[in-house]
Order: sequence, then C-alpha cells, then structure tokens
Amino acid sequence: MNADAPVGAGGAAARRPLRIGNASGFYGDRFDAVREMLTGGPLDVLTGDYLAELTMLILGRDRLKDPSAGYARTFLRQLEDGLGLAHEKGVRIVANAGGLNPAGLADAIRELAAKAGLPVSVAHVEGDDLMPYGEGTAAALTANAYLGGAGITACLRAGADVVVTGRVTDAALVSGPAAWWFDWAPDDWDRLAGAVVAGHVLECGAQATGGNYAFFTAHDVRRPGFPLAEVAEDGSSVITKHPGTGGAVTVGTVTAQLLYETQGARYLGPDVTARLDTVRLADAGPDRVAVSGVVGEPPPGTLKAGVTRIGGWRNEVVFVLTGLDIEAKAALVRAQMAEALAGVAAAEWTLARTDHADAGTEETASALLRLVVRDPSADRVGRALTGQAVQLALASYPGFHVTAPPGPAQPYGIFESATVPAAAVTAVAVLPDGTRTPVTPSGPAAAVPGAGAPNPDAAVRPPAPDTAAGTGATAPAARAAEAPGTGAQAAAARDPGPPDSGNGGVVGGPAGPARRAPLGLVAGARSGDKGGDANVGVWTESDAAWDWLHATLTVERFRELLPETRRLPVARHVLPNLRALNFTVTGILGAGVASAHRFDPQAKALGEWLRARHLDIPAHLLPAPEETGP
Repeated sequence: MNADAPVGAGGAAARRPLRIGNASGFYGDRFDAVREMLTGGPLDVLTGDYLAELTMLILGRDRLKDPSAGYARTFLRQLEDGLGLAHEKGVRIVANAGGLNPAGLADAIRELAAKAGLPVSVAHVEGDDLMPYGEGTAAALTANAYLGGAGITACLRAGADVVVTGRVTDAALVSGPAAWWFDWAPDDWDRLAGAVVAGHVLECGAQATGGNYAFFTAHDVRRPGFPLAEVAEDGSSVITKHPGTGGAVTVGTVTAQLLYETQGARYLGPDVTARLDTVRLADAGPDRVAVSGVVGEPPPGTLKAGVTRIGGWRNEVVFVLTGLDIEAKAALVRAQMAEALAGVAAAEWTLARTDHADAGTEETASALLRLVVRDPSADRVGRALTGQAVQLALASYPGFHVTAPPGPAQPYGIFESATVPAAAVTAVAVLPDGTRTPVTPSGPAAAVPGAGAPNPDAAVRPPAPDTAAGTGATAPAARAAEAPGTGAQAAAARDPGPPDSGNGGVVGGPAGPARRAPLGLVAGARSGDKGGDANVGVWTESDAAWDWLHATLTVERFRELLPETRRLPVARHVLPNLRALNFTVTGILGAGVASAHRFDPQAKALGEWLRARHLDIPAHLLPAPEETGP
C-alpha cells in the first residue's frame, strides 16, 4: 500500500519519523475508530489491540462451538470499510485480532479484499499457541505465549499491507512496525525500548487521550480521539492525536497510561527490557508529549504464557434492604439461606451500605446485600438455589425484594499466568506468498547478569538486573504452579522505603500545617489487572507534591488506606522521573477477571478508591477550596 516504504538502514539516510496510530484498545472498543483514524490525518501504520485475558477465554469458547472461529470478528467488519480507505491512503494495518486463529482471519481478509477488488497483500504471525505441545495444557481452554514484534517486522519487510497476529505483547504492535520502518537490528535495545514505551502508551486507545483520566474535569473527554505516536529513528517519540479530535494529550494523560498494568522499573518483553525508570516526558506543544531517554536491556530468557480454563459455575442474588435495621435484615437473610448453601463449594456475602439516613428517595435509603455462589456443578448453583432466595419473599425482612429474578448458573473462567523458555517457542511469520519464516528470539538473555537480584530504590540508583520468575521451566507448556510470568511485565522490585525528611515527613519543604483531605486532591492514580494481581500507579504533577508522596505513601500507609489489601502481598516501586509510585497487590483478584472474584473484577477503580481516602496533607500542597484541578 505505502509508496513511502522504508529502505534498508545500511548506509541509508535517516528516515522521517514513523507515524503510527491505534484504533482499538480492547475487543468491543469504538467501532468507528478505524474510519476515524484513517480519515482524520496522515498515518503510515494503523494498529488495533483486541486481546485481553478475558478475550482469550471468550475466543476459546467461540472456538469450541465453531473450529473456524477464534478471531475478533469485529475487526473483519471494520475492514469492510477500512480496508479500502487504508489502501487508498497507503496505510499498513497491524492488529492482534487473529486471537486463536490468525490464519483463519488472514484468509477472511483475503476474501474480503478479493470481493472489493483490492490488491492487498496479507500476512500473519503464529506460533504462540501452546496447546499442541500438550504437557500441562490438558484441562486448558487456551494456552498462549506472548510473542514479540519480530514476526510483524518480518511480514512488513516482505511487503505485507495487512498483518494479523495471535497473542503478542500489546506493545509489539508498535515495536514491530518501528523495527521495520527504521531497519533496526535485533539488539538495538534503546531504540526498541523506546518503541515499546510508545506502544504501551498507545495500546489502550483513548486512555492516552483523556479517557479514564483522574483529572478528567480539566478536559472535554465526552468523545476522546484515539492516540498516535511519531516514532523517531533513535526510538524517542511524540504522543499526539489527530487535529480536531476530542480529549487531550498531556504529560498527565501519558503518565497515567505509562503506569497502567505495569509493575516494577523493568518492563520485560520478548524483544527487549524497557527501563521505565529512565522514561522522560516533556510538553512538546498542544496535545503533544515528547517521550525520550528510554534505556533498553536484553530480554529475559522466558516468555509470559497465559492459560484460560473453565473454573466452574456461578450465580448471584442481590437483596435490597431499605430503611432501618440494615445489619439485622442482612443477618436474617444469611441465617435463612444457610441451609440451602450448605452443599455449595463457595458462597460469598457482601453488604454495600449505599443507604443514607433520612433519605429523600427510596433508592438512596437502600443498601445492597449480594450473594455470589460458585460450584463445579451447575445444578447446585442454578435456579433451584436462587429460587430458595425468592421463596423468602413473604417470610423474611420487611420490604423484601431482589434486583432480578432467579437465573441459571453461568460458567466462569480462570486465567493463570506462567513462564516458558523463550528458546522453546518459535514465532512463524507466514508471508503474503505463503512462505513460512521462523522468527528466532530477539536477544541473548544470558547476557543479563545477576538474575533475580533485588532491586534497590530506583530513586537512588539504577535497579540491579533481574529476570522473570520460572526460568527453570523445561517444556513449552504453561504451569500454574510457577510464579506469575512477567514476559510483558517487570519483575517485582524491593523498595527500602521513603527517605528520612527530618521535617515532619514533608521532604524538600518546611514543616507546616496540614489538613485532612482526599489524596486525590494532590495525586492522580490509575489501576488495572494482571491475572489475579492488581497494580495501582500514583503520580503527582509537582515536585513538592512528589516529595511528600514519596515520603508518605509507604506500603504500610497504602494498606491502611485500602483495608482490602492488608493481608495481601504489596510491593512499592519508585519511578522518580514520572513522579510516580507503582504498587502491586498480589492475589486481590483471585483467579482473574473471568472468575468475577471481586466487586471490581479488573481493579479498574482501585486507584479511584485510593484517591478518595483521606489523610493529613500539607496545606500548602492543597488547592484553594474553589479550585477543582490537580
């Protein structure tokens, strides 16, 4: 498609920046985004991220019903309009919408192009599927290694106009095209790391342009545009968006996305390890943020592998408790349901006190008592059980009613993360002419010394090298017993805690009066899930607030503010260039989003809960009462 395709780097003049955009952050994102990105301004490459842990489970169930399924059908529908536009404008398309069946999606795109009379060449990347290996996957629905961008690079070098993949890291959708555009070598660590960081910023779509942003009231985010990156030959980039689109690209919005679903200072990937503690952000003009200084290191010797399984069956009933004696009403229902729940594998009760005293509406006078049941047998948690709850309607607390009638049991899934040896998994680039080209691992993982060494406080000195857990695996099969894989995430780092300020805990400023106020008045936050774990990134927009945050928000204080984390492992990671702390909470999401273990199953609002908590904050850091910004 693209008449301005790159030439080899050997002796060639420096290339102009690659202009690469994103049109999807998940399977179900804004359908019109592909057209919007293709018509909103110039692009060289358009990417789409369709895969998440839950998506793999959904596609696995689709494939059980129809072996020819297993890919994101929405993407194919988007191409009914977008393929012609991309061909007309010379834009290459790269997406991981292939899911569990990238070859099937590639064939479907070829059929679509033939019907439209478009001379479009299509390639795909496979090799991530671990199910054929058998060992450790017998009870799995899906098992996939997270591949890097090298397969995408090979397809683009062979002249592909459209490249679809199975499970690759989200950032590979940008690093793969960047390596093609600039003809980078596999060991151009710093350049690759810069592209990985740009890819991480783009991967969740509108989250980089003001979507889900802590300080959303400062911008018009009713319909934020999708982001794009201008990636330079040295790996630096500028994050921006098409002119006239909604939302905003600021240092704050980019910081928030950089912290999303990451862990320590090292962001481990199949192609390179990106050092997040070296990232520097700078305002480069309206809706333009420069990203520079990213240091890269060789990748680890392992790849992350994601395994999904059907965990059993679940059901729920939500009782509405109105008015007085809420606690007593809840206790009565629990006692009345005790016998019916005796044979159920797991039953969890949660009382949400949404009621208000002397409320002006019935709804605001009501609390919600939620019962969630799980069992290997659908019969034990089906309508027979929920029917027992409804039979209490005339024989329980005053004002008895439920939010929905009894329903059948629903299957729930489990996501498990493991690691596999990188050398045992080979990506295959299936080129437009059908040639199958194996893509070997990118770098000499053994070159990283001190594997597993603890990470000192990154604010003091660079972290010691570390590596992913589970490198002793002996076969390319996902093992639930291993430590969670970190093929696309950094290994946990040890943080010795805040420095001693000597002035009442306010580092870098004089001691002074404090006010009890929400943390969110001085700090932003963003949180998310990785399997059963969650991360909460917290940042400030001034040096004075950062000094206070770094000194104050210890692991102990974090646990105090979020009591649900008190009995769970919590690690704190320091990213001083971003004025940020990143907390990882192990096990808070149980078996992952598909198991619906928690009220907020993906921990999307965990950061907002933290921001709403009150603590003593130096008065000089707080905004005046009439101010609403950060």
